[in-house]
Amino acid sequence: MITTKKTILLGFSALIMVATLIGINSCNIGNQKELDPRDNALALPTITVDTATAITVKDYIGSIEGKVNVEIRPQVEGILEQIFVDEGSFVQEGQPLFQINTQPYQEVLNNMIATENVEKAKLKNAGLEIERLKPLIDNEVIAQVQLETAKSNYEIARASLAKASAAVASAQISLDYTLIKAPVSGYIGRIPKRIGNLVSKSDKEPLTVLSDVSEVYVYFGMSESDFLYFSKENNQNDEDTGFAGSNATFERDVTLILADGHEYSEKGKVDMINGQVNRNTGSISIRASFPNSKDVMRSGNTGTIKLKETKPNVILVPQEVTTFIQDKTFVYIIDPEQKVKLQAIKVDGVSGQNYIVTEGLQVGDRVIKTGFDKIVEGAYVKSSN
Repeated sequence: MITTKKTILLGFSALIMVATLIGINSCNIGNQKELDPRDNALALPTITVDTATAITVKDYIGSIEGKVNVEIRPQVEGILEQIFVDEGSFVQEGQPLFQINTQPYQEVLNNMIATENVEKAKLKNAGLEIERLKPLIDNEVIAQVQLETAKSNYEIARASLAKASAAVASAQISLDYTLIKAPVSGYIGRIPKRIGNLVSKSDKEPLTVLSDVSEVYVYFGMSESDFLYFSKENNQNDEDTGFAGSNATFERDVTLILADGHEYSEKGKVDMINGQVNRNTGSISIRASFPNSKDVMRSGNTGTIKLKETKPNVILVPQEVTTFIQDKTFVYIIDPEQKVKLQAIKVDGVSGQNYIVTEGLQVGDRVIKTGFDKIVEGAYVKSSN
């Protein structure tokens, strides 16, 4: 009997324990339903996507030439007797550069002068003949036809003298050409000829090239699409851009990067546009002029022209908020459910420290700035700012 009572008591206690455990579990289940996982979401700084004006820079490879590049060629043939300058020297306009042997041309000039003197004497004799015949005509001693013949001879002598004088002038010009002078101020280029060489105006190579580099031109090619963009930009706001698309009056400030990577200290102006697009390359030739007061640049140098391009109402995101996966660009955004989403974006250029985004983001999207190592896609995140 006593054993039976103990058994009943033990069974009753077990039932109480089971009921208690069921109650505790029910409470825990109820508490779990009340908890929201977003309440424990990781707080990270974010930015809200919006539109802005982007300023990008277009690069164009250019070739540099002096404002004036003159090929110095002989105008007469002869032996090169003297070279008054050295390669790379700066010369002033009118300064002697080369001397060709003058003797043959001096002799030609002397001969022409002698011929001119003969013609002068003939003209004088013809004039005297007319004076001699005039009294005889007046006294009717000779016929009038003789006087007319004398006058005709006088005109012939005068024409012969003019021809001889022209020959003298031509010989003098040829003689003067034996001394070659600088047509402009500038720097002497390479001098392939040496003293004693025969030179002539038919030579393939010039004696040298003289470059005036006080101002330089930078020629560069622009694609047709870029040119149309800048033309439209100018039409929208001529005062700000100063880049004329309908004519050749460019005034846009441009920057030049020299071959060593340094920016040239002075700004240039785009002042010429070619009248035609190159059908082979699809580009149009443009010229920018730069002052060269410090003689930094020379003809034949190369450089990079930089032109600013303004793009209004575009989406910009800092480069630091992006990540790269298999050559694609992504950002982490917070979706409406406050979950992390890895979003692919399409980038079309750089503006300062920002990417220009053309696809993948919309105005109002929230992009996570930092803490990428703390999150995984699908995790709950909230903005800390």
